Amino acid sequence: MSEALLATEAAGTDTTVPAASGARQFWRRLRTQRAALVAAALVALLVLVALAAPLLTALEGQDPTTYHPTLVDSARGGVPIGSLGGASADHWFGVEPQTGRDLFARLVYGARVSLGVALAATVVQVALGITVGVAAALGKPWVDQLLSRFTDVIVAMPLMIMSLALLAIVPSSFPRPVLVALVIGLISWGTIARIVRAQTLTLKELDHVAAARLSGWGTWSIARRELLPGIAAPVITYAALLVPMNITVEAALSFLGVGVKPPTPSWGQMLTSADVWYQAAPQYLLLPAGALFVTVLALTVLGDGIRTALDPRAASRLRVGTGRRRESKADEGGTA
Repeated sequence: MSEALLATEAAGTDTTVPAASGARQFWRRLRTQRAALVAAALVALLVLVALAAPLLTALEGQDPTTYHPTLVDSARGGVPIGSLGGASADHWFGVEPQTGRDLFARLVYGARVSLGVALAATVVQVALGITVGVAAALGKPWVDQLLSRFTDVIVAMPLMIMSLALLAIVPSSFPRPVLVALVIGLISWGTIARIVRAQTLTLKELDHVAAARLSGWGTWSIARRELLPGIAAPVITYAALLVPMNITVEAALSFLGVGVKPPTPSWGQMLTSADVWYQAAPQYLLLPAGALFVTVLALTVLGDGIRTALDPRAASRLRVGTGRRRESKADEGGTA
């Protein structure tokens, strides 16, 4: 899903944010979307697994970095000994080829890294996008021009190429997951800044903002109390759709060898050499690839559900069946 498409969907979100009744209506609409609820449950489960990784690996009795050379056949190039890649009561998903490291432990710890990097990068993108977008919309014309042209430069930067260049020159002593999150966030905040600027320019012409200005409120007081609540819907929508994109970028960077470095596990880093062992130990490729696919799909469906719940006038791009009729009934029930 391209950034242009995400920006178009987010910018079309209704900017009106009612208080308690609006929140109840949002949850009512979201509950009518079964796919979004299933996706939310999957995301919650993945987050729980990532947070509980030390407990899960302690329950198994393994860790993600310990080598087990006796569990691989060195005469065959390091193929795991036994069926299903060496799966047993001690190693639930088998072991990694050549090293013998526990695959289950690396998979759950890899969830920590992949989800953590994606969420941290999204926070950086949202923080920078809101700051620059609001400053451009509320600043003097020359400030708006300067920040807008700078944002255009950021948007025009090829994310993967710039990330490869920056990650290649930073010393290896710098914590790699933190570095990857910062690089992704610092290079790709431009689109959300454009969305925030456009929404802020629209909102600042409304009557309640003019009344606050006439009452003597300062620029940033108006922004905090009157404008930020109004841009919450498109920002939340875009942020929800950014997380799966950032997971994919992190996996791609790790796959190319400039992201998370061994022995720290991440799903992209696990896939780096997995294709070599596909026939001998297929679970070494299928498990991280499947986890990555399910996570990105669940986050994408959840983001689409949030977008549709925030803006009921926009039909879901992923909706099937009778979802539209269910949502219409929910809206009628909310207005009754």
